[in-house]
Amino acid sequence: MATAAEAQAMRHAVALAARGIGRTSPNPAVGCVILDVGGRVVGEGWHQRAGGPHAEVHALRAAGERARGGTALVTLEPCDHTGRTGPCSQALIAAGIARVHYAVADPTAQAAGGAATLAAAGVEVDAGLLAEEAEAVNEPWLTSMRRGRPFVLWKFAATLDGRSAAADGTSRWITSPESRADVHRLRAEADAVVVGSGTLRADDPQLAVRDREDATQPLRVVVDTRATIKPGARVLDDAAPTLIAVAEDAGIGHLPRRPGVETVRLPRAETGLRIPALLAELHDRGVRSVLLEGGPTLAGAFLAAGVVDKVVGYLAPVLLGAGPAALADAGITTIAQALRLETADVTRLGPDLRVTAVPVAPTPLAEEN
Repeated sequence: MATAAEAQAMRHAVALAARGIGRTSPNPAVGCVILDVGGRVVGEGWHQRAGGPHAEVHALRAAGERARGGTALVTLEPCDHTGRTGPCSQALIAAGIARVHYAVADPTAQAAGGAATLAAAGVEVDAGLLAEEAEAVNEPWLTSMRRGRPFVLWKFAATLDGRSAAADGTSRWITSPESRADVHRLRAEADAVVVGSGTLRADDPQLAVRDREDATQPLRVVVDTRATIKPGARVLDDAAPTLIAVAEDAGIGHLPRRPGVETVRLPRAETGLRIPALLAELHDRGVRSVLLEGGPTLAGAFLAAGVVDKVVGYLAPVLLGAGPAALADAGITTIAQALRLETADVTRLGPDLRVTAVPVAPTPLAEEN
């Protein structure tokens, strides 16, 4: 049973872990706090970048000899393997830690086992303290590891009547500056930003993160089945790396060949490219989280494939009455097939509302008596 001091320390460890979001991929975001034998905080740390020291190492270095006989609070089970850094389980043992509380078990075969190693060395180990909070901070990475594909967050902006643009195709700006700034936060937290060729032609977006200090630029992914991208497209500038996904039979001789821009061939679906193949390619490249920005056709394909994990909609108090909808065909033909969502958060951003929701599993219909 955790003490009040240990629960408070774990809560701080969760906050520390959040500082690494968007900077640690393909590794998780992890926080750690060290308490001495008297229950006082003597060290803390978080995983700051892939390839750098893990959270436990930062915290143990800060604690020094004061860690001996103390307690470590870690948001994820300490790793038990040697990669670019050594196993955190062994670092905790060597430091003389007597007790370890971790919030969430490591779901990977490669890194799991730290808890067993610690217990075998005589360290008291407890799991599950503030697990829900720790899961939320590390949701994209945990989802990716458990499902074997990147976590997908679909973001869209629309009027209250569900339009993503006016009848003449104009769409700048439906939402407020506050909402647009929040989109850059989402980009900064994602490993990759994905758009379709239709959005590219209509809006010519750059897709880079702006106005966020020290942000790691995500991989810009263009789903361009027929390789129609123009050489002057803003997404091809040097602000961030770009991956162009085309069909296996598409001609690519005209596509740019320079550092930072790459082309990958993927199998076709009935329309467009096979979404599972695209996600598998990104996962193999170390992408653990995807921000799906558009447009309605590509969003429909992702939803039809059943790979959208979270939805963030920015709703502006605007009415258009005509124009393209925020979502195109998603393979839903009757109300019984509707994808039901559970609202997780509603926040006001300037005049707009940001609605965050997650898909819920369908409930079987009750049998009639």
